Amino acid sequence: MYILCSDLEGVWVPEVWINVAKKTGIEELKLTTRDITDYDVLMNHRLKILAEHKLTIRDIQDVIATIQPIEGAKETLDYLRKKVQIIIVSDTFEQFADPLMDKLGRPALLCHTLSIDDKGMIIGYNLRQKDPKRQVVKALQSLQYKVISFGDSYNDISMLQQSEAGILYHPPQNVINDYPEFPVVKSYEDLLAELRKYVDL
Repeated sequence: MYILCSDLEGVWVPEVWINVAKKTGIEELKLTTRDITDYDVLMNHRLKILAEHKLTIRDIQDVIATIQPIEGAKETLDYLRKKVQIIIVSDTFEQFADPLMDKLGRPALLCHTLSIDDKGMIIGYNLRQKDPKRQVVKALQSLQYKVISFGDSYNDISMLQQSEAGILYHPPQNVINDYPEFPVVKSYEDLLAELRKYVDL
């Protein structure tokens, strides 16, 4: 039996941090896992900038409230969920993702949490576990599932590598260049066509 695992940002919704950068005018916040492979380095960079500019969790949540799913995302997710189980596995945080999940029809989500002080400042982040995306796939495989995963960034690669099948969804050219072994799709239509090689959709 197959089960799907997918990334969130860049697949179903726009990148949260890029939108925060645009709204605040802070260019350094545009960096994502498409640019920096080490997630710890990236998050510490972000937390430093947030502290320097005194941005609170509410400031970021106000930006997230304006974000809409990518065109066709909810319809594609709804279609997939009628045919096969899917879990969104993300390096986002519960405090960011909640309103986005409402807009996507509340699919299953596994992600991380933030540490926030009494002034609303984000002072740390708490990973669910080390290499969490790979670990989700391994756990599902231990339950005798076969996993097809898809994502767009460096932090998705271990998930794709662990899966029975991995797909790059609309990745930047640098990720394509570094991981040419994965098929690349650039639309939901092409994604469904690739998934049909494994599951009856």
